[in-house]
Amino acid sequence: MDKIAVLIPCYNESKTVKKVVEDWKQELPEAVIYVYDNNSSDDTAALAEAAGAVVRHEYQQGKGNVIRRMFREIDAECYIMVDGDDTYPAEYGRQMADLVLEKNTDMVVGDRLSSTYFEENKRPFHNFGNSLVRGSINHLFKTNIRDIMTGYRAFSYLFVKSFPVLSKGFEIETEMSIHAVEKNMRIENVIIEYRDRPEGSESKLNTYSDGMKVLRTIGRLYKNYRPMGFFGGLSALMLVVAAAMFLPILVKFFRTGMVPNFPTLIVSGFIALAAIVSFFVGLILATIVEKDRQAFEFRLIMIEMQKNKVQY
Repeated sequence: MDKIAVLIPCYNESKTVKKVVEDWKQELPEAVIYVYDNNSSDDTAALAEAAGAVVRHEYQQGKGNVIRRMFREIDAECYIMVDGDDTYPAEYGRQMADLVLEKNTDMVVGDRLSSTYFEENKRPFHNFGNSLVRGSINHLFKTNIRDIMTGYRAFSYLFVKSFPVLSKGFEIETEMSIHAVEKNMRIENVIIEYRDRPEGSESKLNTYSDGMKVLRTIGRLYKNYRPMGFFGGLSALMLVVAAAMFLPILVKFFRTGMVPNFPTLIVSGFIALAAIVSFFVGLILATIVEKDRQAFEFRLIMIEMQKNKVQY
């Protein structure tokens, strides 16, 4: 088992990968640097290997697929994940690793948004999207993660081996953040400096399509992890609609003794029934989620035992 593993997912990063590997070898000489090439059409893999990295390949396209492969294959006491585009300085690596190794932190978030991100990043919709995602998750899940979409993180062995990677693309960071919050894992924020990509290096993130995937991921995970909030809110909304349709009919009935607009009355009744069903669906799923949390705690014990076997 490695003491520290630096994980660098790469796709066409030939302009920067050599510098990234060299920076990390200098900052954490005891770490093993892994570069996972994701079907690059340039010399990314060769340059990374020449710089001293362990190079492996993931042939399913997408950052989520690369991270799934990394987490399955590598055993380490501390994992540091960083992009290969040279936007994240290696100088914060020691501090992040120490939080994992010495304070049992499960996920350390490299917080760009509290420092230079909005000045360095020249893509205004990316800036808006990062703020929107951060606000949405912190509000829905009652947490205080300062940067949801950052690709600069450190993880414990327990986090990596218990995290079910479901996303295929850039929404993976959102999934990581919500998983850590929902499973009551220890999270720390470390403010880092962010620098924009060097000239000639292009972002693989599509502002609109990947942004929509991230928002769908938030909705899906909120439904899965907080079903009472999701279905309870849906139930409340339907009850409001049903009441808005029913009350005018009720008022006319008291005034005239007659029931006009039978179709509206019937529709409002069906909407009210759907609201009741939604409420009880939320209750049932909330019980299932609670049972899953209990099972997850037992899985952590098994993973800890596995870690001890690997170490010794």
